[in-house]
Amino acid sequence: MPDRPVPLTVLAVCGLGMGTSLILRMTCETVLQRLGVEARVDNTDLSTAKSQSPDVLVGQGMHMDDLAGVATVNVVVDDFVDDQALERRLRPALEEAGWL
Repeated sequence: MPDRPVPLTVLAVCGLGMGTSLILRMTCETVLQRLGVEARVDNTDLSTAKSQSPDVLVGQGMHMDDLAGVATVNVVVDDFVDDQALERRLRPALEEAGWL
């Protein structure tokens, strides 16, 4: 397991960091709870995300090039409210990183 503080830190990101990232944050919290992963999930805008250092970053694919290197794990989402789709992408990413 990677050397990291508990809980896992997750950052939900959208372009402006307002409504969409908050919705994504809530979806992430649902999925992480279902997976039994203790995590602190925050949401923010693209610019602020660049100065953060979360374990996991979740956001739209169009922003991921700008966020390269910000987090250990980047998970791309297409639908911010589809918790099943997020789980299908987040679960293997967390398993590969040794956090699940």
